Amino acid sequence: MRFLMALLPVLLLMGCSSRPGIALNNQQRIVMESPVLTAGIIPSSPAVGETGGQKQATSTLNNNQPHAVTLHYRFFWYDKQGLDLLPVADARTVIVPANSSVEINSLNGNLDAYSVRLYLYL
Repeated sequence: MRFLMALLPVLLLMGCSSRPGIALNNQQRIVMESPVLTAGIIPSSPAVGETGGQKQATSTLNNNQPHAVTLHYRFFWYDKQGLDLLPVADARTVIVPANSSVEINSLNGNLDAYSVRLYLYL
């Protein structure tokens, strides 16, 4: 009887296990600092596709203000388990003209690339 009582917590904990990996929230594909919205920039969610045997992420940045906005961005790539793919690309800078849109993109040659997250800041 004592053996069964000692075995019960172990069995319960085994039932709580899940597949290995990090829980990556695919709904949060854009991360931006609050001044980006204040500056009038509205980004589209990054779309992932393939071009020339590489993964490509593309997003459109819309500026609804009457002045140009200088913006910095970086794409972070993840595999199916939610792990970062290295090396992380350098941050880039783009100027979004007044009342217009600019398309930004990132290429990744890693065959494990599965999803992407876009980080925007001023």
